[in-house]
Amino acid sequence: MAPLAERLRPHTLNDYIGQKHLVGEGAVIRRMIEQGRVSSFILWGPPGVGKTTLANIIAKTLDVPFFTLSAVTSGVKDVREVIDKAKASRFFGKAPGGNSPILFIDEIHRFSKSQQDSLLGAVEQGVVTLIGATTENPSFEVIRPLLSRCQVYVLKSLEKDDLLGLLDHAIHTDVVLKGKDIDIQETTAMLRFSGGDARKFLNILELVTETSSVINDEIVTETLQQNPLAYDKDGEMHYDIISAFIKSIRGSDPDAAIYYLARMIEGGEDPVFIARRLVISASEDIGLANPNALLLANAAFDTITKIGMPEGRIPLAEATVYLATSPKSNSAYEAINSALQFVRETGNLPVPLHLRNAPTKLMSQLGYGKDYKYAHAYEGNFVSQQFLPDEITNSRFWHAQKNAAENKLQERMIQLWGEKYKEQQ
Repeated sequence: MAPLAERLRPHTLNDYIGQKHLVGEGAVIRRMIEQGRVSSFILWGPPGVGKTTLANIIAKTLDVPFFTLSAVTSGVKDVREVIDKAKASRFFGKAPGGNSPILFIDEIHRFSKSQQDSLLGAVEQGVVTLIGATTENPSFEVIRPLLSRCQVYVLKSLEKDDLLGLLDHAIHTDVVLKGKDIDIQETTAMLRFSGGDARKFLNILELVTETSSVINDEIVTETLQQNPLAYDKDGEMHYDIISAFIKSIRGSDPDAAIYYLARMIEGGEDPVFIARRLVISASEDIGLANPNALLLANAAFDTITKIGMPEGRIPLAEATVYLATSPKSNSAYEAINSALQFVRETGNLPVPLHLRNAPTKLMSQLGYGKDYKYAHAYEGNFVSQQFLPDEITNSRFWHAQKNAAENKLQERMIQLWGEKYKEQQ
């Protein structure tokens, strides 16, 4: 008998759980399906949130040929064969309603550039409607020409209510579980171990109910500890270890950071994913306290893409130790977050007239650009003038933190802006 997760795979949108922002009433993907016209898109989200299921539902609802490839096992030859089959299905009228056959590519981020290039013509000409699924940021992993031909829709981890609804559905409708008289006492452990992953949640449910008709936190925890390989922990470990890795760097502990780096490398983690997180950490956690950290992290990212593994472990280790031992500042991170929140609250405040361009005579007559002071025309390349909108002239978003590099920046700002910055400290 198929696993529980496969037995409960939904076949219609009405049975589909979660992602209401995409498939709920009036949402974008539901509208496409109801209108009978689906364009190419990429589904980006964590494991077990319904990417493959949604692609299958779309194909079944529209009654079009459905081809699937896994980027892990497929090459350029496989892509071309599927495209040829899609052309044939259109020729023989097997794709009704003007819709192209659907080509679903799981883990599309694992496709090489040449493999992705081989898709461009078919997508551009409408030979196939491409639906890609990825757990990685498409802007990093999908080539720009292909990305420009596809919309990107973000799927979210399933929420507590979604998973509890799935649990109720499983025990009352599954051919095996509905005959077991299951007593659900607690669900906290199931929710915690599943991490918003429906497949993992159902795997846990199936594993526990094989030996017990009672579900509570103690039984779930004990069962999973006794069967560490009985369900896929890669997703949970993936997020837990990368979290510990970044927090060890932030906490300036190079030994812990290197340990978690080794855990990821030994576990087969994608080195590009690690390098990307190092770049983020260099910006968020080290920041202006040591701007060279971003340069070194970016160099490690470039090196990884050029040399790969196992040698890539060395620049990853170098960047990790450098970031962990660097002085820390998140003032730029805090500044942009503060400014974004302020913009959301205040809206589109008008830019002062003297800062606006005046490319036409009318705009010049209206005062655009009038009295603007060109900083390089003044001593020290600085002149005091208003830059913020009139309503917020005294607002401040960036605040220096206690380290030598930022103190120098702060001193320079006070020197240039005088009393304004002294008053706002």
